[in-house]
Amino acid sequence: MPYQLKKKFKLFSLNSNQSLAKEIASHLGCEVGKSSVKQFSDGEIQVNIEESVRGCDVYIVQSTSHPNNDHIMELLIMIDALKRASAKMINVVIPYYSYARQDRKARSREPITAKLIANLLEKSGATRLITMDFHAPQVQGFFDIPVDHLIGTPILSAYFEEKGLSDVVVVAPHNGAVGRARKLAKLLNAPIALVDRRRTEHDGSEILNIIGNIEGKNAIIVDDLINTATTTTLAANALAEQGAKAIYACCTHAVLSGPAIDSIESSPIQEVVVTNTIEQTEEKKIEKITMLSVAPLLAEAIDRIHNERAVSPLFE
Repeated sequence: MPYQLKKKFKLFSLNSNQSLAKEIASHLGCEVGKSSVKQFSDGEIQVNIEESVRGCDVYIVQSTSHPNNDHIMELLIMIDALKRASAKMINVVIPYYSYARQDRKARSREPITAKLIANLLEKSGATRLITMDFHAPQVQGFFDIPVDHLIGTPILSAYFEEKGLSDVVVVAPHNGAVGRARKLAKLLNAPIALVDRRRTEHDGSEILNIIGNIEGKNAIIVDDLINTATTTTLAANALAEQGAKAIYACCTHAVLSGPAIDSIESSPIQEVVVTNTIEQTEEKKIEKITMLSVAPLLAEAIDRIHNERAVSPLFE
Protein backbone atom coordinates (compact mmCIF):
# COMPACT_ATOMS: atom_id res chain seq x y z
CA MET A 1 0.00 0.00 0.00
CA PRO A 2 1.50 3.40 -0.98
CA TYR A 3 2.15 5.85 1.83
CA GLN A 4 -0.41 8.65 2.28
CA LEU A 5 1.44 11.96 2.64
CA LYS A 6 -0.49 15.14 3.27
CA LYS A 7 -0.03 18.32 1.25
CA LYS A 8 2.05 19.99 3.97
CA PHE A 9 4.65 17.16 4.22
CA LYS A 10 8.29 18.06 3.44
CA LEU A 11 11.43 15.89 3.59
CA PHE A 12 14.88 17.53 3.54
CA SER A 13 18.39 16.11 3.54
CA LEU A 14 21.65 17.68 4.66
CA ASN A 15 25.15 16.46 3.74
CA SER A 16 25.80 13.46 5.99
CA ASN A 17 23.65 10.73 4.42
CA GLN A 18 22.03 11.91 1.19
CA SER A 19 21.80 8.42 -0.33
CA LEU A 20 19.70 7.22 2.65
CA ALA A 21 17.47 10.33 2.42
CA LYS A 22 16.87 9.66 -1.30
CA GLU A 23 16.02 6.03 -0.52
CA ILE A 24 13.55 7.10 2.21
CA ALA A 25 11.97 9.58 -0.24
CA SER A 26 11.68 6.79 -2.85
CA HIS A 27 9.83 4.55 -0.34
CA LEU A 28 7.51 7.41 0.67
CA GLY A 29 6.90 8.43 -2.94
CA CYS A 30 8.02 12.04 -2.44
CA GLU A 31 10.84 14.33 -3.52
CA VAL A 32 13.70 15.51 -1.31
CA GLY A 33 13.11 19.24 -0.60
CA LYS A 34 15.29 21.89 -2.24
CA SER A 35 17.95 23.28 0.07
CA SER A 36 21.65 24.07 -0.07
CA VAL A 37 24.47 23.94 2.46
CA LYS A 38 27.59 26.02 1.77
CA GLN A 39 30.68 26.96 3.74
CA PHE A 40 32.23 30.41 3.82
CA SER A 41 36.01 30.60 3.38
CA ASP A 42 36.48 30.69 7.17
CA GLY A 43 34.47 27.45 7.61
CA GLU A 44 31.17 28.99 8.76
CA ILE A 45 28.13 27.08 7.50
CA GLN A 46 25.33 28.72 5.53
CA VAL A 47 22.00 26.93 4.96
CA ASN A 48 19.41 28.10 2.45
CA ILE A 49 15.92 26.56 2.16
CA GLU A 50 14.84 27.03 -1.45
CA GLU A 51 11.08 26.45 -1.10
CA SER A 52 8.28 27.53 1.22
CA VAL A 53 7.87 25.55 4.45
CA ARG A 54 5.25 27.76 6.14
CA GLY A 55 2.88 25.60 8.22
CA CYS A 56 4.57 22.37 7.01
CA ASP A 57 5.31 19.07 8.79
CA VAL A 58 9.06 18.93 8.04
CA TYR A 59 11.44 15.96 8.39
CA ILE A 60 15.24 16.47 8.17
CA VAL A 61 17.49 13.44 7.58
CA GLN A 62 20.99 13.91 9.01
CA SER A 63 23.30 11.42 10.74
CA THR A 64 25.78 13.17 13.03
CA SER A 65 28.65 11.03 11.72
CA HIS A 66 32.20 12.13 10.74
CA PRO A 67 32.89 15.04 10.50
CA ASN A 68 30.55 15.02 13.52
CA ASN A 69 30.82 18.68 14.50
CA ASP A 70 30.15 19.96 10.96
CA HIS A 71 27.11 17.72 10.61
CA ILE A 72 25.74 18.76 14.03
CA MET A 73 26.14 22.46 13.14
CA GLU A 74 24.48 21.91 9.74
CA LEU A 75 21.51 20.33 11.51
CA LEU A 76 21.20 23.04 14.17
CA ILE A 77 21.40 25.82 11.56
CA MET A 78 18.81 24.05 9.36
CA ILE A 79 16.43 23.70 12.35
CA ASP A 80 16.84 27.42 13.11
CA ALA A 81 16.17 28.32 9.45
CA LEU A 82 12.99 26.18 9.43
CA LYS A 83 11.76 27.69 12.70
CA ARG A 84 12.29 31.22 11.33
CA ALA A 85 10.49 30.20 8.10
CA SER A 86 7.40 29.25 10.16
CA ALA A 87 7.52 25.45 9.76
CA LYS A 88 4.77 23.92 11.92
CA MET A 89 6.65 20.76 13.02
CA ILE A 90 10.42 20.16 12.79
CA ASN A 91 11.12 16.43 13.05
CA VAL A 92 14.82 15.50 13.05
CA VAL A 93 15.66 12.03 11.70
CA ILE A 94 19.11 11.19 13.08
CA PRO A 95 19.85 7.57 12.09
CA TYR A 96 23.20 7.76 13.96
CA TYR A 97 23.26 10.01 17.06
CA SER A 98 26.89 10.76 17.95
CA TYR A 99 28.31 11.88 21.31
CA ALA A 100 25.93 9.33 22.91
CA ARG A 101 28.76 7.30 24.46
CA GLN A 102 29.34 10.08 27.00
CA ASP A 103 25.99 9.51 28.72
CA ARG A 104 27.10 9.82 32.36
CA LYS A 105 29.97 11.12 34.50
CA ALA A 106 32.30 8.14 34.77
CA ARG A 107 34.98 10.33 36.42
CA SER A 108 35.12 13.75 38.06
CA ARG A 109 34.94 16.87 35.86
CA GLU A 110 33.62 15.03 32.80
CA PRO A 111 30.86 16.34 30.49
CA ILE A 112 27.65 14.50 29.60
CA THR A 113 27.68 15.20 25.87
CA ALA A 114 24.62 13.08 25.06
CA LYS A 115 22.58 15.52 27.19
CA LEU A 116 24.36 18.56 25.71
CA ILE A 117 23.41 17.56 22.12
CA ALA A 118 19.81 16.92 23.29
CA ASN A 119 19.71 20.45 24.76
CA LEU A 120 21.11 21.98 21.56
CA LEU A 121 18.52 20.22 19.38
CA GLU A 122 15.64 21.30 21.61
CA LYS A 123 16.81 24.90 22.04
CA SER A 124 17.29 25.30 18.27
CA GLY A 125 13.63 24.33 17.74
CA ALA A 126 13.35 20.57 17.02
CA THR A 127 9.89 19.25 17.95
CA ARG A 128 10.58 15.50 17.62
CA LEU A 129 13.52 13.10 17.30
CA ILE A 130 13.52 9.86 15.28
CA THR A 131 16.71 7.86 15.75
CA MET A 132 18.15 4.34 15.79
CA ASP A 133 19.98 2.41 18.49
CA PHE A 134 21.24 4.95 21.00
CA HIS A 135 24.46 3.74 22.62
CA ALA A 136 22.39 3.60 25.83
CA PRO A 137 18.56 3.54 25.62
CA GLN A 138 18.23 5.86 28.62
CA VAL A 139 19.51 8.77 26.46
CA GLN A 140 15.81 9.09 25.50
CA GLY A 141 15.30 10.55 28.97
CA PHE A 142 17.60 13.50 28.14
CA PHE A 143 14.90 14.90 25.83
CA ASP A 144 11.73 16.79 26.75
CA ILE A 145 10.36 16.34 23.19
CA PRO A 146 8.95 13.05 21.81
CA VAL A 147 11.64 10.51 20.86
CA ASP A 148 11.00 7.53 18.58
CA HIS A 149 13.88 5.17 19.28
CA LEU A 150 13.95 2.51 16.54
CA ILE A 151 16.06 -0.65 16.80
CA GLY A 152 18.15 -2.33 14.12
CA THR A 153 18.18 -5.83 15.66
CA PRO A 154 15.16 -7.15 13.64
CA ILE A 155 16.86 -6.07 10.37
CA LEU A 156 20.07 -7.89 11.36
CA SER A 157 18.24 -11.00 12.62
CA ALA A 158 16.19 -11.27 9.39
CA TYR A 159 19.46 -11.32 7.39
CA PHE A 160 20.96 -14.11 9.52
CA GLU A 161 17.70 -16.09 9.40
CA GLU A 162 17.88 -15.99 5.59
CA LYS A 163 21.44 -17.33 5.70
CA GLY A 164 20.06 -20.46 7.38
CA LEU A 165 22.99 -20.98 9.75
CA SER A 166 22.78 -23.95 12.12
CA ASP A 167 24.25 -24.19 15.65
CA VAL A 168 24.20 -20.42 16.16
CA VAL A 169 25.42 -18.71 19.32
CA VAL A 170 25.07 -14.93 19.78
CA VAL A 171 28.11 -13.35 21.45
CA ALA A 172 28.26 -10.13 23.49
CA PRO A 173 31.82 -8.76 23.01
CA HIS A 174 31.67 -6.87 26.35
CA ASN A 175 29.38 -6.62 29.39
CA GLY A 176 27.46 -3.63 28.02
CA ALA A 177 26.32 -5.60 24.95
CA VAL A 178 24.54 -8.38 26.87
CA GLY A 179 21.05 -6.83 26.51
CA ARG A 180 21.50 -6.43 22.76
CA ALA A 181 22.81 -10.01 22.47
CA ARG A 182 19.74 -11.31 24.35
CA LYS A 183 17.41 -9.52 21.89
CA LEU A 184 19.17 -10.97 18.83
CA ALA A 185 19.39 -14.42 20.45
CA LYS A 186 15.63 -14.37 21.15
CA LEU A 187 14.86 -13.50 17.51
CA LEU A 188 17.21 -16.24 16.24
CA ASN A 189 16.15 -18.72 18.96
CA ALA A 190 19.80 -19.19 19.90
CA PRO A 191 21.84 -19.27 23.15
CA ILE A 192 24.19 -16.42 24.12
CA ALA A 193 27.83 -16.23 25.20
CA LEU A 194 29.86 -13.38 26.71
CA VAL A 195 33.46 -12.28 26.18
CA ASP A 196 34.72 -11.21 29.61
CA ARG A 197 37.67 -8.82 29.34
CA ARG A 198 39.80 -7.99 32.35
CA ARG A 199 43.30 -6.69 33.08
CA THR A 200 45.64 -8.45 35.52
CA GLU A 201 46.86 -6.40 38.47
CA HIS A 202 50.56 -7.29 38.32
CA ASP A 203 51.42 -6.52 34.65
CA GLY A 204 48.25 -4.98 33.21
CA SER A 205 47.98 -7.60 30.44
CA GLU A 206 44.49 -8.36 29.16
CA ILE A 207 42.72 -11.69 29.65
CA LEU A 208 39.70 -12.68 27.57
CA ASN A 209 37.44 -15.42 28.93
CA ILE A 210 34.48 -16.83 27.01
CA ILE A 211 31.45 -17.50 29.20
CA GLY A 212 29.18 -19.95 27.37
CA ASN A 213 29.58 -22.79 24.89
CA ILE A 214 30.93 -21.69 21.50
CA GLU A 215 32.96 -24.71 20.36
CA GLY A 216 31.94 -25.93 16.89
CA LYS A 217 29.23 -23.26 16.61
CA ASN A 218 28.53 -20.36 14.24
CA ALA A 219 29.23 -17.34 16.44
CA ILE A 220 27.58 -13.97 15.77
CA ILE A 221 29.17 -11.03 17.63
CA VAL A 222 26.65 -8.20 18.12
CA ASP A 223 27.12 -4.58 19.22
CA ASP A 224 25.42 -1.21 18.63
CA LEU A 225 28.41 0.19 16.74
CA ILE A 226 31.84 -0.75 15.45
CA ASN A 227 34.30 2.14 15.74
CA THR A 228 37.98 1.10 15.57
CA ALA A 229 36.88 -2.61 15.57
CA THR A 230 39.36 -3.39 18.39
CA THR A 231 36.69 -4.87 20.72
CA THR A 232 35.10 -6.87 17.88
CA THR A 233 38.36 -8.30 16.52
CA LEU A 234 39.68 -9.16 20.01
CA ALA A 235 36.45 -11.06 20.65
CA ALA A 236 36.74 -12.80 17.26
CA ASN A 237 40.32 -13.90 17.97
CA ALA A 238 39.26 -15.31 21.35
CA LEU A 239 36.33 -17.17 19.74
CA ALA A 240 38.62 -18.62 17.03
CA GLU A 241 41.13 -19.79 19.65
CA GLN A 242 38.38 -21.56 21.60
CA GLY A 243 37.06 -23.47 18.60
CA ALA A 244 34.21 -21.52 17.05
CA LYS A 245 33.26 -23.03 13.67
CA ALA A 246 32.69 -19.66 11.90
CA ILE A 247 32.61 -16.08 13.17
CA TYR A 248 30.28 -13.30 12.03
CA ALA A 249 29.84 -9.80 13.45
CA CYS A 250 26.97 -7.32 13.18
CA CYS A 251 26.05 -3.84 14.36
CA THR A 252 23.66 -1.01 13.51
CA HIS A 253 26.22 1.79 13.17
CA ALA A 254 29.37 1.23 11.09
CA VAL A 255 31.55 4.12 12.35
CA LEU A 256 34.70 2.35 11.09
CA SER A 257 37.34 4.90 12.10
CA GLY A 258 41.13 4.60 12.35
CA PRO A 259 42.42 1.05 11.81
CA ALA A 260 38.93 -0.54 11.61
CA ILE A 261 39.05 -1.72 7.97
CA ASP A 262 42.55 -3.23 8.28
CA SER A 263 41.59 -4.90 11.59
CA ILE A 264 38.48 -6.47 10.04
CA GLU A 265 40.39 -7.61 6.94
CA SER A 266 43.06 -9.37 9.02
CA SER A 267 40.64 -10.87 11.58
CA PRO A 268 39.05 -14.36 11.53
CA ILE A 269 35.61 -12.76 10.99
CA GLN A 270 33.96 -14.12 7.83
CA GLU A 271 31.39 -11.36 7.42
CA VAL A 272 30.48 -8.07 9.14
CA VAL A 273 26.81 -7.13 8.70
CA VAL A 274 25.98 -3.43 9.21
CA THR A 275 23.24 -0.95 8.27
CA ASN A 276 23.46 2.28 6.28
CA THR A 277 22.77 4.68 9.17
CA ILE A 278 26.23 6.10 8.30
CA GLU A 279 27.19 6.72 4.67
CA GLN A 280 30.42 4.92 3.77
CA THR A 281 33.23 6.05 1.48
CA GLU A 282 34.34 3.68 -1.31
CA GLU A 283 37.50 2.54 0.52
CA LYS A 284 35.34 1.24 3.39
CA LYS A 285 33.16 -0.90 1.11
CA ILE A 286 35.19 -4.09 1.41
CA GLU A 287 34.10 -7.62 0.53
CA LYS A 288 33.77 -8.71 4.17
CA ILE A 289 31.21 -5.96 4.93
CA THR A 290 27.53 -6.46 4.02
CA MET A 291 25.34 -3.36 4.27
CA LEU A 292 21.58 -3.55 4.93
CA SER A 293 19.22 -0.62 4.46
CA VAL A 294 17.23 1.04 7.25
CA ALA A 295 15.29 3.18 4.71
CA PRO A 296 12.11 0.99 4.76
CA LEU A 297 11.99 1.14 8.58
CA LEU A 298 12.55 4.91 8.72
CA ALA A 299 10.02 5.52 5.92
CA GLU A 300 7.41 3.47 7.80
CA ALA A 301 8.14 5.37 11.04
CA ILE A 302 7.89 8.76 9.28
CA ASP A 303 4.56 7.79 7.66
CA ARG A 304 3.12 6.59 10.98
CA ILE A 305 4.18 9.77 12.81
CA HIS A 306 2.98 12.04 9.98
CA ASN A 307 -0.43 10.35 9.89
CA GLU A 308 -0.69 10.12 13.70
CA ARG A 309 -0.63 6.33 13.85
CA ALA A 310 1.11 4.17 16.44
CA VAL A 311 4.84 3.55 15.99
CA SER A 312 4.81 0.65 18.49
CA PRO A 313 4.12 -2.06 15.82
CA LEU A 314 7.65 -1.38 14.48
CA PHE A 315 9.09 -2.82 17.71
CA GLU A 316 7.11 -6.09 17.50
